[in-house]
Amino acid sequence: MDQTTATMQSDTQPIAAVSDQSQSQELPNDFQSLIPEEYREEKSLQNFQNMNDFVKSYLHSQKLVGADKIPVPNKMATDDDWNEVYSRLGRPKSPDEYKYELPKENHLNENTLKAFSEQAHKLGLLPKQAQGIIDYYNGLAAQNAQSETMQQETAQLEAETVLRKEYGPAYSNKISAARNLATNVLGAEFLRDTVLKDGSRLGDNPQVVRAFATLAEKLSEDSMVQGDIASAMTIKEIDNEITSLTQPGSAYWDKTHINHKKAVDEVQRLYQLKNNG
Repeated sequence: MDQTTATMQSDTQPIAAVSDQSQSQELPNDFQSLIPEEYREEKSLQNFQNMNDFVKSYLHSQKLVGADKIPVPNKMATDDDWNEVYSRLGRPKSPDEYKYELPKENHLNENTLKAFSEQAHKLGLLPKQAQGIIDYYNGLAAQNAQSETMQQETAQLEAETVLRKEYGPAYSNKISAARNLATNVLGAEFLRDTVLKDGSRLGDNPQVVRAFATLAEKLSEDSMVQGDIASAMTIKEIDNEITSLTQPGSAYWDKTHINHKKAVDEVQRLYQLKNNG
Protein backbone atom coordinates (compact mmCIF):
# COMPACT_ATOMS: atom_id res chain seq x y z
CA MET A 1 0.00 0.00 0.00
CA ASP A 2 1.52 3.32 -1.07
CA GLN A 3 1.40 6.49 0.85
CA THR A 4 -1.28 8.00 -1.37
CA THR A 5 -3.67 5.09 -0.83
CA ALA A 6 -3.10 5.08 2.91
CA THR A 7 -3.74 8.78 3.00
CA MET A 8 -6.99 8.37 1.10
CA GLN A 9 -8.21 5.63 3.44
CA SER A 10 -7.20 7.65 6.37
CA ASP A 11 -9.10 10.62 5.04
CA THR A 12 -12.13 8.61 3.93
CA GLN A 13 -12.73 6.51 7.09
CA PRO A 14 -13.35 9.37 9.49
CA ILE A 15 -15.76 10.93 7.02
CA ALA A 16 -17.86 7.70 6.89
CA ALA A 17 -17.80 7.40 10.62
CA VAL A 18 -18.94 10.97 11.00
CA SER A 19 -21.67 10.37 8.45
CA ASP A 20 -22.97 7.29 10.33
CA GLN A 21 -22.91 9.17 13.61
CA SER A 22 -24.77 12.04 12.05
CA GLN A 23 -27.49 9.68 10.77
CA SER A 24 -27.74 8.00 14.19
CA GLN A 25 -28.27 11.34 15.84
CA GLU A 26 -30.92 12.23 13.32
CA LEU A 27 -33.01 9.09 14.09
CA PRO A 28 -35.91 10.07 16.38
CA ASN A 29 -35.84 8.71 19.94
CA ASP A 30 -39.52 9.51 20.59
CA PHE A 31 -41.69 6.51 19.67
CA GLN A 32 -44.69 8.74 19.00
CA SER A 33 -42.79 10.42 16.19
CA LEU A 34 -42.48 7.04 14.44
CA ILE A 35 -46.26 6.70 14.21
CA PRO A 36 -47.71 7.92 10.90
CA GLU A 37 -49.34 11.28 11.39
CA GLU A 38 -52.83 10.03 10.50
CA TYR A 39 -52.74 7.56 13.44
CA ARG A 40 -51.03 9.65 16.12
CA GLU A 41 -54.29 10.70 17.74
CA GLU A 42 -55.42 7.11 18.35
CA LYS A 43 -55.85 6.70 22.11
CA SER A 44 -54.80 3.05 21.98
CA LEU A 45 -51.34 4.15 20.84
CA GLN A 46 -50.79 6.90 23.39
CA ASN A 47 -49.45 4.59 26.11
CA PHE A 48 -46.57 3.22 24.05
CA GLN A 49 -43.21 4.84 24.76
CA ASN A 50 -40.93 2.55 22.79
CA MET A 51 -40.96 -0.06 20.05
CA ASN A 52 -40.42 -2.93 22.50
CA ASP A 53 -43.74 -2.29 24.27
CA PHE A 54 -45.56 -1.91 20.99
CA VAL A 55 -44.23 -5.22 19.64
CA LYS A 56 -45.14 -7.06 22.86
CA SER A 57 -48.69 -5.74 22.71
CA TYR A 58 -49.05 -6.67 19.08
CA LEU A 59 -47.85 -10.24 19.65
CA HIS A 60 -50.19 -10.63 22.62
CA SER A 61 -53.19 -9.49 20.58
CA GLN A 62 -52.28 -11.92 17.83
CA LYS A 63 -52.36 -14.80 20.30
CA LEU A 64 -55.89 -13.83 21.29
CA VAL A 65 -57.16 -13.96 17.74
CA GLY A 66 -57.68 -17.72 17.90
CA ALA A 67 -58.88 -17.79 21.53
CA ASP A 68 -62.39 -18.93 22.44
CA LYS A 69 -64.58 -15.86 22.89
CA ILE A 70 -68.02 -15.40 24.41
CA PRO A 71 -70.26 -13.06 22.40
CA VAL A 72 -72.20 -10.46 24.37
CA PRO A 73 -75.94 -10.89 23.63
CA ASN A 74 -77.78 -7.81 22.46
CA LYS A 75 -81.38 -6.76 23.08
CA MET A 76 -82.58 -9.21 20.43
CA ALA A 77 -81.04 -12.20 22.19
CA THR A 78 -83.31 -15.09 23.20
CA ASP A 79 -83.30 -17.10 26.42
CA ASP A 80 -81.36 -19.78 24.61
CA ASP A 81 -78.70 -17.22 23.69
CA TRP A 82 -78.34 -16.19 27.31
CA ASN A 83 -78.32 -19.78 28.53
CA GLU A 84 -75.43 -20.47 26.18
CA VAL A 85 -73.51 -17.55 27.70
CA TYR A 86 -74.30 -18.65 31.28
CA SER A 87 -73.13 -22.18 30.54
CA ARG A 88 -69.88 -21.05 28.97
CA LEU A 89 -69.21 -18.75 31.93
CA GLY A 90 -69.50 -21.70 34.33
CA ARG A 91 -73.10 -21.99 35.42
CA PRO A 92 -73.88 -25.55 36.68
CA LYS A 93 -75.77 -27.78 34.27
CA SER A 94 -78.69 -28.16 36.69
CA PRO A 95 -79.90 -26.47 39.94
CA ASP A 96 -79.00 -29.49 42.09
CA GLU A 97 -75.32 -29.06 41.17
CA TYR A 98 -75.06 -25.92 43.30
CA LYS A 99 -73.14 -26.82 46.48
CA TYR A 100 -73.02 -24.47 49.45
CA GLU A 101 -70.71 -24.10 52.42
CA LEU A 102 -73.13 -23.53 55.27
CA PRO A 103 -72.29 -22.28 58.79
CA LYS A 104 -73.10 -24.34 61.87
CA GLU A 105 -75.97 -21.99 62.71
CA ASN A 106 -77.61 -22.27 59.30
CA HIS A 107 -80.92 -20.41 58.94
CA LEU A 108 -81.89 -21.99 55.60
CA ASN A 109 -83.73 -25.27 55.47
CA GLU A 110 -83.44 -27.78 52.64
CA ASN A 111 -86.58 -26.63 50.83
CA THR A 112 -85.45 -23.00 50.87
CA LEU A 113 -82.03 -23.93 49.49
CA LYS A 114 -83.63 -25.99 46.73
CA ALA A 115 -85.91 -23.12 45.71
CA PHE A 116 -83.00 -20.70 45.75
CA SER A 117 -80.86 -23.00 43.58
CA GLU A 118 -83.62 -23.22 41.00
CA GLN A 119 -83.90 -19.44 40.85
CA ALA A 120 -80.12 -19.01 40.79
CA HIS A 121 -79.86 -21.40 37.83
CA LYS A 122 -82.62 -19.56 36.01
CA LEU A 123 -80.80 -16.24 36.51
CA GLY A 124 -77.50 -17.71 35.36
CA LEU A 125 -75.63 -17.27 38.66
CA LEU A 126 -72.19 -18.81 38.95
CA PRO A 127 -71.51 -21.01 42.01
CA LYS A 128 -69.39 -18.28 43.61
CA GLN A 129 -72.16 -15.72 43.18
CA ALA A 130 -74.78 -18.08 44.61
CA GLN A 131 -72.54 -18.82 47.61
CA GLY A 132 -72.11 -15.10 48.20
CA ILE A 133 -75.87 -14.55 48.35
CA ILE A 134 -76.31 -17.50 50.73
CA ASP A 135 -73.58 -16.11 53.00
CA TYR A 136 -75.22 -12.68 53.00
CA TYR A 137 -78.65 -14.09 53.84
CA ASN A 138 -77.33 -16.28 56.64
CA GLY A 139 -75.48 -13.31 58.13
CA LEU A 140 -78.60 -11.15 57.95
CA ALA A 141 -80.77 -13.88 59.45
CA ALA A 142 -78.28 -14.37 62.30
CA GLN A 143 -78.40 -10.65 63.10
CA ASN A 144 -82.19 -10.68 63.08
CA ALA A 145 -82.28 -13.76 65.32
CA GLN A 146 -79.88 -12.13 67.77
CA SER A 147 -81.92 -8.94 67.79
CA GLU A 148 -85.13 -10.92 68.30
CA THR A 149 -83.58 -12.85 71.20
CA MET A 150 -82.44 -9.64 72.88
CA GLN A 151 -85.89 -8.13 72.43
CA GLN A 152 -87.54 -11.20 73.97
CA GLU A 153 -85.12 -11.22 76.90
CA THR A 154 -85.79 -7.53 77.54
CA ALA A 155 -89.55 -8.07 77.41
CA GLN A 156 -89.24 -11.04 79.77
CA LEU A 157 -87.24 -9.01 82.30
CA GLU A 158 -89.72 -6.13 82.15
CA ALA A 159 -92.64 -8.51 82.67
CA GLU A 160 -90.93 -10.15 85.64
CA THR A 161 -90.22 -6.75 87.23
CA VAL A 162 -93.86 -5.68 86.88
CA LEU A 163 -95.28 -8.92 88.24
CA ARG A 164 -92.80 -9.17 91.12
CA LYS A 165 -93.80 -5.69 92.23
CA GLU A 166 -97.46 -6.59 91.96
CA TYR A 167 -97.39 -10.05 93.56
CA GLY A 168 -94.65 -9.52 96.12
CA PRO A 169 -93.99 -12.67 98.21
CA ALA A 170 -96.68 -14.52 96.26
CA TYR A 171 -94.80 -14.06 92.96
CA SER A 172 -93.30 -17.56 92.73
CA ASN A 173 -96.56 -19.26 93.64
CA LYS A 174 -98.62 -17.12 91.28
CA ILE A 175 -96.23 -17.69 88.38
CA SER A 176 -96.02 -21.42 89.00
CA ALA A 177 -99.80 -21.76 89.10
CA ALA A 178 -100.22 -19.60 85.97
CA ARG A 179 -97.52 -21.54 84.09
CA ASN A 180 -99.04 -24.91 85.01
CA LEU A 181 -102.49 -23.88 83.86
CA ALA A 182 -101.32 -22.14 80.68
CA THR A 183 -99.11 -25.07 79.68
CA ASN A 184 -101.94 -27.55 80.13
CA VAL A 185 -104.36 -25.36 78.18
CA LEU A 186 -102.20 -23.97 75.38
CA GLY A 187 -99.05 -26.09 75.37
CA ALA A 188 -95.46 -25.11 76.12
CA GLU A 189 -94.46 -24.68 72.45
CA PHE A 190 -97.35 -22.33 71.72
CA LEU A 191 -96.50 -20.18 74.73
CA ARG A 192 -92.79 -20.11 73.82
CA ASP A 193 -93.01 -19.67 70.05
CA THR A 194 -95.90 -17.21 69.77
CA VAL A 195 -94.43 -13.71 69.55
CA LEU A 196 -96.66 -10.68 70.09
CA LYS A 197 -96.38 -7.30 68.36
CA ASP A 198 -94.37 -5.79 71.23
CA GLY A 199 -91.70 -8.47 70.80
CA SER A 200 -92.65 -10.45 73.92
CA ARG A 201 -93.52 -14.10 73.82
CA LEU A 202 -97.05 -15.07 74.77
CA GLY A 203 -95.84 -16.91 77.88
CA ASP A 204 -93.97 -13.81 79.12
CA ASN A 205 -96.64 -11.21 78.50
CA PRO A 206 -97.77 -9.69 81.85
CA GLN A 207 -101.44 -9.52 80.85
CA VAL A 208 -101.49 -13.15 79.79
CA VAL A 209 -99.64 -14.30 82.92
CA ARG A 210 -101.93 -12.22 85.11
CA ALA A 211 -105.02 -13.67 83.46
CA PHE A 212 -103.86 -17.26 83.96
CA ALA A 213 -102.79 -16.50 87.56
CA THR A 214 -106.28 -15.18 88.33
CA LEU A 215 -107.90 -18.15 86.66
CA ALA A 216 -105.56 -20.54 88.48
CA GLU A 217 -106.59 -19.01 91.81
CA LYS A 218 -110.22 -19.68 91.01
CA LEU A 219 -109.37 -23.22 89.94
CA SER A 220 -106.96 -23.87 92.80
CA GLU A 221 -108.57 -27.22 93.53
CA ASP A 222 -108.19 -28.35 89.93
CA SER A 223 -105.46 -30.88 89.18
CA MET A 224 -104.05 -28.61 86.47
CA VAL A 225 -102.93 -26.05 89.03
CA GLN A 226 -102.88 -28.02 92.24
CA GLY A 227 -99.52 -29.04 93.59
CA ASP A 228 -97.08 -28.48 96.41
CA ILE A 229 -97.42 -24.71 96.12
CA ALA A 230 -97.42 -23.16 99.58
CA SER A 231 -99.94 -20.42 100.27
CA ALA A 232 -98.62 -16.89 99.89
CA MET A 233 -100.08 -13.44 99.97
CA THR A 234 -99.96 -10.80 97.28
CA ILE A 235 -99.00 -7.21 98.08
CA LYS A 236 -102.65 -6.24 97.96
CA GLU A 237 -103.59 -9.03 100.37
CA ILE A 238 -100.80 -7.99 102.76
CA ASP A 239 -101.95 -4.37 102.70
CA ASN A 240 -105.53 -5.42 103.43
CA GLU A 241 -104.38 -7.55 106.36
CA ILE A 242 -102.28 -4.68 107.79
CA THR A 243 -105.23 -2.30 107.43
CA SER A 244 -107.45 -4.76 109.25
CA LEU A 245 -105.00 -5.27 112.12
CA THR A 246 -104.27 -1.56 112.57
CA GLN A 247 -107.78 -0.15 112.39
CA PRO A 248 -108.70 2.30 115.17
CA GLY A 249 -109.67 0.64 118.44
CA SER A 250 -107.92 -2.62 117.60
CA ALA A 251 -105.52 -4.52 119.87
CA TYR A 252 -102.64 -3.07 117.85
CA TRP A 253 -103.24 0.38 119.45
CA ASP A 254 -104.33 -0.80 122.91
CA LYS A 255 -101.24 -1.61 124.96
CA THR A 256 -103.42 -3.09 127.72
CA HIS A 257 -105.10 -5.52 125.36
CA ILE A 258 -104.13 -9.15 125.84
CA ASN A 259 -103.36 -9.55 122.12
CA HIS A 260 -101.55 -6.23 121.71
CA LYS A 261 -98.05 -7.72 121.36
CA LYS A 262 -99.33 -10.43 119.07
CA ALA A 263 -100.97 -7.86 116.79
CA VAL A 264 -97.83 -5.68 116.73
CA ASP A 265 -95.65 -8.68 115.94
CA GLU A 266 -97.97 -9.75 113.12
CA VAL A 267 -98.03 -6.30 111.56
CA GLN A 268 -94.24 -6.14 111.70
CA ARG A 269 -94.06 -9.56 110.07
CA LEU A 270 -96.40 -8.45 107.32
CA TYR A 271 -94.34 -5.32 106.63
CA GLN A 272 -91.19 -7.40 106.52
CA LEU A 273 -92.85 -9.89 104.19
CA LYS A 274 -94.00 -7.07 101.97
CA ASN A 275 -90.59 -5.39 101.82
CA ASN A 276 -88.64 -8.61 101.26
CA GLY A 277 -91.04 -9.96 98.68
